[in-house]
Amino acid sequence: MTSTARRVTLSVAVVAALTGVAACGSSGSGKGDGKASGDSTVHLSPVAAVLRSVQQSTDKADSAKVRADISLGDVMKLTENGSFDWSDGLKGNVTVDYTGGKMAEMMSKAGSSSMAVRYLGDGYYAKMSDTFARQAGGGKHWIKYDYDYLAKAGGASGAFTKEQLQSSTPNQSVKVLLASGDVKEVGQETVDGTHTRHYAGTVDAAALAGRTSNLTAAQLSELKQQLTKSGITTETVDIWINDQNLLVKQSVKAATGNGTLTTTAHYSDYGVPVSAEAPPASDTLDIADMMKSAGAESPSGGTASGGTGLTS
Repeated sequence: MTSTARRVTLSVAVVAALTGVAACGSSGSGKGDGKASGDSTVHLSPVAAVLRSVQQSTDKADSAKVRADISLGDVMKLTENGSFDWSDGLKGNVTVDYTGGKMAEMMSKAGSSSMAVRYLGDGYYAKMSDTFARQAGGGKHWIKYDYDYLAKAGGASGAFTKEQLQSSTPNQSVKVLLASGDVKEVGQETVDGTHTRHYAGTVDAAALAGRTSNLTAAQLSELKQQLTKSGITTETVDIWINDQNLLVKQSVKAATGNGTLTTTAHYSDYGVPVSAEAPPASDTLDIADMMKSAGAESPSGGTASGGTGLTS
């Protein structure tokens, strides 16, 4: 495997995870959203009550079309278009176009500036170029990134990313704001030709992970160390909702050691049918086998997936 091909392979794991989470929001259980422990009575502020309604409406919608823009310093700039279904775990199809940064340069050298990604219950699949297939894939175009493998190889950040990708929905960004306890109504705006209400808040990434994930104490400690190393401390989260209490747009910004990570996603066509199937086995190479043959143990090095795992 050439050095360029290997760098692209490793980076695809991070980028594909990032784009999937960007489209469907940060993972969260909704704990800390206004219900006291042991108390069946829920006491919500007016803003929290609105967000709870948005959370429920978006969850019931089951699917939507998504277009998103993502940038990370000089590392990458990309757009994605596709659709996701979250009625029974996350599944979907997106096309990722690299428009700038080091990732765009690497993808260009590997033969393409665009990549198709399919998300299924046990992992996601990235379709590479003919050039990449010849150089590193043994003629096969699709790489399967198994969630269990990514969780094991990435440590605490990998486990957190796996949890997110298997349970993410657009309303997770709403849950994040509810769990943060720091959210305010900004005002009313027109977004994509639709009347919306704009809400915003600031999230402590490490603290929120502890409240909204199922990681063990040891995994949380490791995750916090990875976040500190990557430079991530807080995120600013903005959401725009329409008159049907459905998410129209979300934006997340976080400072990292590689520059500012910005993700902006737009949602439309709620309820759209979504079909996602695994590509032919004859044209698919498992990332674990690929890394083993290349003499590499980890697809991401831990910190990178830790950073992507906390973005919406």
